[in-house]
Amino acid sequence: MSARQTSDATSSVETLNVLTRTRTGLQYRSMEMENPPTSASELTLLPAMSWMRFAKDLYDGRIEQICILSNLERMKSEAEELRQLHAASTTESEDTLCAKMKKERFDGQSWDSLKASPFYDVLREHKDVLPDEIPAELPQDKGIQHEIDLVLGTKYCVTRQWPLQRDQVKAIDDFFESRHQAGQVRESKSPHSAPTFCVKKPQGGWRIVHAYNKLNDATIPAQTPIPRKM
Repeated sequence: MSARQTSDATSSVETLNVLTRTRTGLQYRSMEMENPPTSASELTLLPAMSWMRFAKDLYDGRIEQICILSNLERMKSEAEELRQLHAASTTESEDTLCAKMKKERFDGQSWDSLKASPFYDVLREHKDVLPDEIPAELPQDKGIQHEIDLVLGTKYCVTRQWPLQRDQVKAIDDFFESRHQAGQVRESKSPHSAPTFCVKKPQGGWRIVHAYNKLNDATIPAQTPIPRKM
């Protein structure tokens, strides 16, 4: 809240916006204050109160009014700095910024950046689990099949697909067409069905999401405990 000087140049009274506690709640009102502190030296002479005491007294109602003094010139200066920073950041094209963000993200997840990790050897042993590029073939069959246990008596979990924007439809079709050509997916024969949609990635592009809400509600959580180190 900013303070404005009264029209009389010789007057030391200022009209302030004050936050006041009333029976109906907190309300703003105008208030005239004589000789409010206007410099750092004057502010440091005011009695100090810890933030915990302030919060408690405010909650209990012992503090009825709060007056915040702000430096109008400083606020204008900070706003101008933020405007200039924003203008400088928008001079680069969106594609250039996305490319930079993507490069920084991948550099931070590179093998070189993980060498200091105590799990580096384990990660290298299972590096095929999270390859740098999506492979064009199915992963090696390790004899492990994933199964989902459903609550007894559960019927088919079916949710109809809702309409999507044209660019989302294209992103989904392109993704599954490329996976189909690589032999990684096939046409589903499952009686269960769930809608698919897209979420915009921060660095650009679409993230494909499946809404398995009904299936999750009918799933029995795995009861296998997490192994503990002995």
